[in-house]
Amino acid sequence: MRYALLGDLHSSIDDTKAVIQQIEEVAPDSILIGLGDLYECTIGKKKAINLSNVPLKAAAIIEEDFEKILTFPSIRGNQEERISSVTGIQRFAALPEKLVIEGATLIHGHQIEWDKKWEPVNTSVLEIDTSLVFFGHSHRSGIYLESKKITEPIDFGKEIHLPSNNYWINVGSVVDNREWCLYDSEKRSICFMKVSHI
Repeated sequence: MRYALLGDLHSSIDDTKAVIQQIEEVAPDSILIGLGDLYECTIGKKKAINLSNVPLKAAAIIEEDFEKILTFPSIRGNQEERISSVTGIQRFAALPEKLVIEGATLIHGHQIEWDKKWEPVNTSVLEIDTSLVFFGHSHRSGIYLESKKITEPIDFGKEIHLPSNNYWINVGSVVDNREWCLYDSEKRSICFMKVSHI
């Protein structure tokens, strides 16, 4: 089975449409799954601590045109958690924190520890039963083996076969970067993808 994994959309209609169009062209048979931060919360972390019952329109960028293109399942990211916290709306909190697909676990990535350069430093904080983990959060594509990045620079569009080690794969961000990742569970391969800005 092939999976098109996309994260960190942050309510960007144009970027999301461009990525979905590319997925439809190069991997129409794939299953789309979102890795969280579909929406952009307009209230910062510090301010959000003391807020409740904020109207949704004041807490997040929610547009009808964007909602129409969200036809795929997703896990929740920190943006959805903050929107839920300040509005009390359970729609976003109801999204799962993680999903397990064939041979891989999907998380957003805000659950792990990060250094000042936005590299994961402690991935052992989560109980993961699969050898592959796909995540986002930092908006930076890459493959990690024991918290060390092993892909620099990314060769977009090239298939990468992963041997039987434990890998963490950051799928990049849809917003600004127009990146996503194609995962083939039968081949145990990935392909980092990017839509060129025209």
